[in-house]
Amino acid sequence: MILKYYAVLATLSSVALAAVDLSNFPSKTDPTQITIPNIPQTTSHDVYAECKTYQSEFTINPAEWPEIWKIATSNNINTSQEFMSVYNSIDWSKIPSAPVRTMTPEGGPNLKDYDTVNDPDCWWSATQCVKPKRPDINGDIVTCNEPETWGLTYDDGPNCSHNALYDMLLENQQTASMFYIGSNVLYWPYGALRGLKDGHHLCGHTWSHAKMTTLSNQEVLAELYYTAKAIKYVTGVTPLYWRPAQGDLDDRVRWIATQLDMTAILWTHDTFDWAAGTPGTTLDTVQRKYENFIQMGTNGTFATKGNIVLSHEINNMTMNFAVQHYPAIKKAYKHVTDVATCANITHPYLENTIVFPDFEASLTGKRGGVVPGASSDANQQQLNSALYLATLFGLFLVIV
Repeated sequence: MILKYYAVLATLSSVALAAVDLSNFPSKTDPTQITIPNIPQTTSHDVYAECKTYQSEFTINPAEWPEIWKIATSNNINTSQEFMSVYNSIDWSKIPSAPVRTMTPEGGPNLKDYDTVNDPDCWWSATQCVKPKRPDINGDIVTCNEPETWGLTYDDGPNCSHNALYDMLLENQQTASMFYIGSNVLYWPYGALRGLKDGHHLCGHTWSHAKMTTLSNQEVLAELYYTAKAIKYVTGVTPLYWRPAQGDLDDRVRWIATQLDMTAILWTHDTFDWAAGTPGTTLDTVQRKYENFIQMGTNGTFATKGNIVLSHEINNMTMNFAVQHYPAIKKAYKHVTDVATCANITHPYLENTIVFPDFEASLTGKRGGVVPGASSDANQQQLNSALYLATLFGLFLVIV
């Protein structure tokens, strides 16, 4: 059974509830005509060549953006005319009353004293709740409804050393949902362009990978807004779907995302690939998780609906796991798709220039692409001043 109506309902809901107009973001890219320079950073499989910093046409005026990898209200951006206009366009009297959470000494959200029985705030970190308590909030997408389907997703990109992974996916005509961090998009713009050019489903993953329920309303809004702005600036498309770092969201965060016409995509299964080599999680631990999830594709676990699997393009280790296990995933599952396709989301971006096939169409081999005759609405405005980014990241950057 093709469950198209889920996507239709979600689309109608988000269109009706959005308060912020994101259609005026500037961009340097026509998404219908993407070209990527043929340089070692975009073609090599040698990590040192891939991860050498480069100058690109995607220069920015630093005064108009948050600081890279800092909370998105940094650089006093929350006092800028642009941000205040966005903030003031929202009716904050309607926001759910969930409090700003505190952090534990270990760096996670503090769950102490939260009422997990009644779960008043639909707080995923505490209860894995995915259905908001109010009808004016976009609910989460948490699974592929199509049977025997692996929902392929990668967090924390674009990573500078992802050429081997992306080449493997392209060779197999395989698309995935890529959850990009706004700071990474500005730092590695050709990596983000590669994602769109190869037909992947681009989504936001916040500006700084902060735990969203621990942020103020302004901070949550800025993390979402400037990530979408960065993706649009570089790729020419504005994502309508996003994923919170570590899945940390509640109805307050969802409500703010809804004001931007954004819907969260979570997961059913976590490979914990990012944790390999940390206390309690060995390489074998991650191998076994992959093997167990693959076996589920043949033992009837997903006979009535599929999954969404959380994996990462954080570093070579996590991407090697993905490349190594992909053939077995394809063999065990009837379908392996990006989430937009398995959820029948044909328009995952604000712009109408890129259209994805619904699930039924994808079975014929149809891939997402440019609408025939479409032209980009990208504003070709040239932003002032080049930002010469310092080397902030190591080659094997690990973000939890």
